[in-house]
Amino acid sequence: LRFELINSLDSYSLNTLVKIYKPYINKIPVPIKYTLELKLSIDELKILSAEIRKEMIEAVSITGGHLGAGLGVVELTVALHYIFDTPNDKLIWDVGHQSYPHKIITGRKDKIRTIRQGKGLSGFTKRSESEYDPFGAAHSSTSISSALGMAVANKLSNKSNNVVAVIGDGAISAGMAYEAMNNAGISKTKMIVVLNDNDMSIAKSVGAMRAYLAKLLSGKLYFSLREILKLIISAFSKRFSAKAGKAEDFLRSAFTGGTLFNSLGFSYVGPIDGYDLDSLISVLKNAKESNHEGPIMIHIKTEKGKGYSFAENALDRYHGVSKFNVKTGIQEKSKSNIPSYTKVFANTLIKHAEKDSKIIGITAAMPSGTGMDFFGEKFPKRMFDVGIAEQHAVTFAAGLAAEGFKPFAAIYSTFLQRAYDQVVHDVAIQSLPVRFAIDRAGLVGADGPTHAGSFDITYLSTLPNFVVMAASDESELVKMISTSVDINDRPSAFRYPRGVGIGTELPSIDVKLEIGKGRVIQEGKKLAIINFGARLNECLNASMNLKKKGINITIADARFAKPLDENLIWQLATDHESIITIEEGSIGGFGSHVAKFLSEKNLLDKGLKFRSMILPDKFIDQDKPDLMYKIAGLDSQAIENKVMDLLDSNIVLQKQKQ
Repeated sequence: LRFELINSLDSYSLNTLVKIYKPYINKIPVPIKYTLELKLSIDELKILSAEIRKEMIEAVSITGGHLGAGLGVVELTVALHYIFDTPNDKLIWDVGHQSYPHKIITGRKDKIRTIRQGKGLSGFTKRSESEYDPFGAAHSSTSISSALGMAVANKLSNKSNNVVAVIGDGAISAGMAYEAMNNAGISKTKMIVVLNDNDMSIAKSVGAMRAYLAKLLSGKLYFSLREILKLIISAFSKRFSAKAGKAEDFLRSAFTGGTLFNSLGFSYVGPIDGYDLDSLISVLKNAKESNHEGPIMIHIKTEKGKGYSFAENALDRYHGVSKFNVKTGIQEKSKSNIPSYTKVFANTLIKHAEKDSKIIGITAAMPSGTGMDFFGEKFPKRMFDVGIAEQHAVTFAAGLAAEGFKPFAAIYSTFLQRAYDQVVHDVAIQSLPVRFAIDRAGLVGADGPTHAGSFDITYLSTLPNFVVMAASDESELVKMISTSVDINDRPSAFRYPRGVGIGTELPSIDVKLEIGKGRVIQEGKKLAIINFGARLNECLNASMNLKKKGINITIADARFAKPLDENLIWQLATDHESIITIEEGSIGGFGSHVAKFLSEKNLLDKGLKFRSMILPDKFIDQDKPDLMYKIAGLDSQAIENKVMDLLDSNIVLQKQKQ
C-alpha cells in the first residue's frame, strides 16, 4: 500500500496514518503476508518541506515565537521522520526552539496557530502534549544525556528502538553536553546524535567550539577523498569493510587533524549539507542500519532562517519574533514609550561603568535578552559572553571578584538555577561580591513554566551573607543597581520582571538604598501588606478598590528579602491586627522569612494574623502574563479578596472573644 501525502497532511502524521489503516490490513487471513509502505519520493519530500516551511512562516506571523531555528531544520525534520519510526524510535530535540516543523508533521498542524498561546501548544517539546515528544525541553544541552538514558533503558529492556538527539552548535558548547558525550563514548550503547551546526545560537556562537566546527567544515580535500573512497568500496560491498573504516579514519586524521568526537568515542560523519535530502536520507539510513555498538555523531550544516529572506538577512536570523507581516517581514512593535526593565538595567550599568573601570559585564549567551549587548557596544573589552555556560559564568565572575573587580552577571532567573552549586560554593561561601542581575523574575508569559522565574527568591535567600533585592518598579531597579555597585564584602542580587516598567521617573545613579531597609508607601489601619517585588502596583490597585468600601490599609515595600527590615516588620506587626506578604515567588521565600521572624518574636502568639501570598504549588502553563498572575492568585482582585477575608475573620474572632 502506498499513500500519497502531499497536500493532505492536515493533522495526520505518517505514523498516525499507519495506525488508521493497520486494523483493516490486519483482517487479511494468516498466513498471507503484507508489506505496509509509507514512502514519498525525494521530489515529493522537497515539496513537503516547502509546504512545512510556508505553514510555519504563516503560523508564526500570527502568533509570534521562535522562527529562525525551525526554518533551518525543515529538511532535517522531514528526513528524520522519513527514516525513523517515531514515536517508537525516540527523537529528542535539544532546547526545542527548532521543533515547530516537528510539531506540524506529528499531528499538531491544526493547532500550530495556538503555539505559545494560552491553552495552546507549548513553544518547546513537551511530554504531556504528544507521544512524539519523548522528552521535554526548553533549557539547552540536555538532549544527549536524556537520549543516552533512553538508549541504555532500551539496552537493558532488550529493545531495538533507535534513539536520536538533535543538538545545535550553541547548545553543544555547554559543559553538560560534553559530560554526556564523555559518558556515551565509553558506554558502547548505540545512539545517534545529529549536530545541527548553523553557526548561530541566539546570538552569534562564541568560543573555541565554533572555530573547531569551522575547521571541520573547511576540510574539503578530505571530503573529496572520502567520496572517492566510498565509490571504490561501493563496487565491492554496500557497506564499509573494517579496513575501509580504518582507511577513512586515517584520511580524517590526516586532513582534519582528527575530531574531538572521535576522541570521545563517537563514530563521526560529516559535515553534510542540511538541505540535500538525498545525502541526509542516505546518511540517516546508514546510521539507523549500522551494527556499530557505540554512539554516532552526524554533523550537518544548516542556515538559521533558511527559506525566508527577511530571516536570512536579519542579524539574529529571526530567532524570536513578535507578530509580523509575511510579505514585508516587519514585526509589530510595542506601542509603549516606557523603557523595558532590561534597558533600564543596561543604561544604568553603563552610567556606572563610565565612572568605574572595575565594573565588568557577563552574560551566558543572552546579550540582547539581558541588555549586555548595549554594555558591550560601549565597553567591548569589559563585556564577556561566555556562551551557554551558566556554571562557568558564575565561577568566572567569582574569579574576577576575587581580584577586586565588580562583575555583574546578568542571567535570567530560570537559567541561574543551572549554576546553583557555583552560587553556593564559589560565591557565597567565600563572600565574593558578585552582583547577580536576575532578569525575567516571576511569570514570563509565552515561554511558560520552563522559563518562569519562580524560585530565585527562595534559593538565594537561604544563603548566609547574601543581599537579595527585588525592584517594585524601574525607579527602584536603578537604586538597587547603584546600591549593589558599592556592596564589596558579600554577594548581592536584584531581581526584576520581563517587559516595560510602569512609567516612574528614574532617579540619579547617586541615589542608593540603605541595606536591609524597606519603605512605607501608604498608611492605614488594622491590616498591612508588605510587598516584595513587582506586585506593588497590584497592591495599590487593590487598595484603591478597598478605599471605596471604606477600608484603608497600610502598604509597605520591603525592597530586601535578605537582610530583612526587622524594625519595619516589628512596627507593622505591633500596629496592625493582620499582615499579608506578597511576592512573585515560590514557598520558602520572603513570606517564609517574615513568618519565621514573627514566630521567633512571639508576635503570632499575641493575636496577630499572618498570611503569605505566593505562587501556587504548581507549574503554570503559558499565557499572557496578566492572565497567568490571575491564575496564580496574585492580581489586584485576589489581593483585595485576601484582605477582605482576613478582615472578616478578625471581626468574627473579636465577636467570639466578646
